[in-house]
Order: sequence, then C-alpha cells, then structure tokens
Amino acid sequence: MTVGSRGDIAPYTGPAVRLREAGHEVVVSAQSAFAGMIAELGLGYLAMPGDMRALLESEEGRAWSAKGTGLRGVKAQLDIAKQMMDTVAEGVMTAAENADLLLLQRGALINGYLAGKALGIPTAALELFPGVPTAEFGLAGLGGKDLGRVLNRWLPRLALRAPTPLDASMKEFCRRLGLPPMRVGRVRRMMLDDQDYPVLHGFSRHVVRRPADWPRGTDVVGYWWPERPPGWTAPAELVDFLQAGPPPVFLGFGSMAPGEGERLSEVVTETVRRAKVRAVVQAGWSGLTATGDDVMCVESVPHDWLFPQVAAVVHHCGAGTTGASVRAGVPVVPTPVLADQPFWASRLAKIGVSPGSVPFAELAAEPLATLITRAVTDPGYRARAQSLAERVRAEDGAGAILRLVERV
Repeated sequence: MTVGSRGDIAPYTGPAVRLREAGHEVVVSAQSAFAGMIAELGLGYLAMPGDMRALLESEEGRAWSAKGTGLRGVKAQLDIAKQMMDTVAEGVMTAAENADLLLLQRGALINGYLAGKALGIPTAALELFPGVPTAEFGLAGLGGKDLGRVLNRWLPRLALRAPTPLDASMKEFCRRLGLPPMRVGRVRRMMLDDQDYPVLHGFSRHVVRRPADWPRGTDVVGYWWPERPPGWTAPAELVDFLQAGPPPVFLGFGSMAPGEGERLSEVVTETVRRAKVRAVVQAGWSGLTATGDDVMCVESVPHDWLFPQVAAVVHHCGAGTTGASVRAGVPVVPTPVLADQPFWASRLAKIGVSPGSVPFAELAAEPLATLITRAVTDPGYRARAQSLAERVRAEDGAGAILRLVERV
C-alpha cells in the first residue's frame, strides 16, 4: 500500500515484480493516477482513494510547499496528512481483504498497521527515508536538522504525546476496526516500542548508515529501483540530442510545484544560458519547459536510462530521484522543497557528490548556474559519484523484501 506522488510509488515497482517472479501474488494499492503504470508491469492493482496532485495544488498544498520543511512546515504538513488520512482509511480496508501480508509505505503506515492488528494480518513498514528516531541525526521527515544527540532521539518521541488534527480520524478508524480509540501518536509509539517490528529502509548504507540505536527489526537494506515498462524504447529525438554534443545537464522537479511552470521555466532557461551547458528538461507536474538551441524538453523518461548519460542532475532531491542519481554515478545539484528533501540534499553534499543546494523557495538562475558549473567542471564530484555508484549497485534492496516476505 502506498500513497503520494510518483516518487512514492515507482520505487516499489521493482520489488513488486521481484516478488511476483518468485511466485508470490502481488497487489499494489495506489491512487488512480498510477493505475496505468502498475498495470503495464503486469501487477495486480487496487485503487487507493485520493489525488495527491490535486492536494499539492490546493491551498494547503501550496502552503506546505511555501513553508518548506522543519518546524515552520509542521502545521501545513499536518493539514495535508489529515486530508490524506481521511481518504486512506477506506483504501486500506479494501486492500487488507484476503491479504496474507501488508507491506506499508509511510502514507498508509498507521492505518495499515492497525488494520493488520485487528484482522490478524502481519505487516511491515517499507520506508524511503529514515523513519525511526535516532541520536545520530534529526528526523529526516523534518529535514534532518541536527539538534544534538539527546534531542535528536527524544524530541520526536515526546512530540508523539501531543494531540494532532489527525487524532479524530484515527479514533474513528479504531472504532471501525473494533479497537480501543487511540490517537495517532499512541499508535506510532506502539510501533517504535516493538523492537522486532520489521521496518526496512530502501536506501544505501553508503549514503546513510544504519544508526546503532535503532531497534532490532529496523534496517537499511539498499535502494529499491523502479521497474522499467516492458518494451520501452527511448524517443529517437532524445537519442539524437544526446549524441549531438557533450553530455547535457538534466533539470526536473518531479511532482513539486504544480502550477508554477511559467516561473520555473524562466528560471531554468536563464540558468542553462548562464551555465553554458546543454540541457534535458523534464516537464513534471509543474509543466516545466525551457527554450534554447541546446535544450530538449521531455516528459517521463526512465531515470536509470537517462541519468548515466548526463553530466549532472538538478532535482528536488526526493528519495527516489536521489537514489537514481546516486545509482547513475553523476554529480547532483539539489533544489529541495520540503519533508525529507533537505535531508537528502545535505547528505549528498556531505558524501561529496554535490557542490551544494539551492532551496526551492530561493530558486534563482545565478546561484543555480554557479552550482551546475562547479558540478560539471570539478572532476572530483564525478569521481566520488562513480565510486559511490559501484557500491550502491552491488546491494540488493529488493532481495531484502523478498527474504522478509518468505520469512513471514
């Protein structure tokens, strides 16, 4: 079960296909915008209510994007989460019918965990970013700001004792399941207190190592790669563009900033001109475009095919796109917006594959062009990125999910 934008769904398609090939019956529950992507891969599909794109375009969604992450964005994030929870409950109940095991992405985690408890179905969490408090860094979902070892570990747990706007929905869901009414924080504390509850994190230990103070059942297993649609072939005009000159820079913001296409297009066009690079620009949900003789605009292109052919990638640093750029062995210039994106941007700079980032709220051509120039002209970034890619590609994140399923 997974809820959110494309980056919350695509990483799970690779493990889903791996499970199917091992003989398991796999059904993916996701919002209808992704039904076609799932069907293309021959996977079972169940509709999850809601529309993440419409939610991001709403007043609450725009407020969340504007305030970014950290404490400033907590209220906006809770407003979004409340709307999601109000719709997710029904989808969770439908998906749980006749299931032997529930594998839960963060957006469906709390509801799915309780449904499993009530129905006697095992569950496991599949996280795309660090989701369990640790002394080693701040909570990734709030940007990963380091508050010191004591606050890093205990502030998130203390926050779970505070009431939230989500609690009424959660109590009603508990009643529906025949469980004692509980607030969201209480349910989350139950999960964290269970040392053996399986929580697999789909990123590389070479990017974020497993904290020593995590519970026994919590692990970092390696990235989960999206499955490429069967029979996919690259557009001839894109192949020609790539072959017509030096490797271009990729620029795209995924599902971030819907409705801001005009402003972003101006920034990207000027950035490419200032940096004097060729560019592949991906439209995403903002409808991004750019103009210029050395610019090509594309819709959806598999990152595992495109990224190894570019000089650097500029993106919002969502977990999935971060993994794709790490896998490709190319330098990254992040433009983080919210949630875990600043955490990944900081991590890429720390391990030496990024020259730094420009927060999306401050996005402008001059600082972005400066960072792109550093990324493509300093050979150290590419050398470190390629060394990291070799280690990351040797991991088998999907295999860890398969072993969990077969053990359960």
